[in-house]
Amino acid sequence: MIYTFEEIMSEHNYASPNEMAGYTLHGGLDGEGNYISPRTWNRWDAINEWSNHLISKGHPLLDCSVEILKYGNYPNFNQAKYLLSLGEGAFLWNSLTITGVIEARGQALAEIVAPDFQEIIKEDISKTATGHMNKGLFVSHGYDEGGDPNSERGAHDQMWFAARDLLFGKDAYPIPEVPENIGRPVEEDDKWPIPIEYAGLVDLLMNVLMIEVRAECFFQFSMNIAACDDLFKDRREDALLAAEMIRRIRQDEAVHVAYLNLIVSELRSFNFKTDQGEILGSEFIDPHWNTMVKWHGEEIHHELKDQRIEIVQDTLKNLDNSEKLIEGFHKLAS
Repeated sequence: MIYTFEEIMSEHNYASPNEMAGYTLHGGLDGEGNYISPRTWNRWDAINEWSNHLISKGHPLLDCSVEILKYGNYPNFNQAKYLLSLGEGAFLWNSLTITGVIEARGQALAEIVAPDFQEIIKEDISKTATGHMNKGLFVSHGYDEGGDPNSERGAHDQMWFAARDLLFGKDAYPIPEVPENIGRPVEEDDKWPIPIEYAGLVDLLMNVLMIEVRAECFFQFSMNIAACDDLFKDRREDALLAAEMIRRIRQDEAVHVAYLNLIVSELRSFNFKTDQGEILGSEFIDPHWNTMVKWHGEEIHHELKDQRIEIVQDTLKNLDNSEKLIEGFHKLAS
């Protein structure tokens, strides 16, 4: 269960390249034309092996399904159809653009060097995902999101922009302002029994994991919108290609959720050496995880929803029968 950096980063022997909408993208196709995610020749096998080992010792994986989110996408599917039927697509353009920019920032994950967790963990971690953070797991994740700087193949950032342009055409709307951060900020009352350099990384891992869980909602929402026969009627072929582009991103992201979930789950099972003596990881990780889930699954939803309602109402106010249109939009809320 010990892998080298090169093994984690290794690629399949693709039958053909992943070329879509004029882009040459990461990953590739097998002999039957099925998409294969990049750098997964060994990565999935390693994650599954480590996961099975953890479970065999009686330690379950965290629930990282979308079921842990209290709310889904806003606007919802029917509200989005309503806005698009009125010719108002800026909300979707903005979401796709912001997602692409944030994905590009994700390349920074490749630059992270984790501190040596073996220094503060009692158990041997050499045969765990935790012990492989610096052996390709972070680098492969970063390259999946923002691209390999040594390759000309596009990654998720370009794929989101391509999907956006397939739906709307280039420069259909202005580029929106992109938030500086979409993760839960560190609070003064966040207390950890482990040194700050370790605590900071665990907090980052949980934030990124929850961002990935939230993204799953947006993947399905975006795919449903692009594939809907009632929408983008003059661009159906391009819209279906956009849906497939997003499906491939979604496939790639599954390995990110899997390894992040696994590391946090492993950390819960380990005994940590602290100034207060040995502490089981779950004793201090679980409260932080619960706080993280509540923030990403509930608190930030309300904040973003209020912002989006204001934008939608300001947009619809410029149309005839604006009050009726705004009322119709809100009636579709689930």
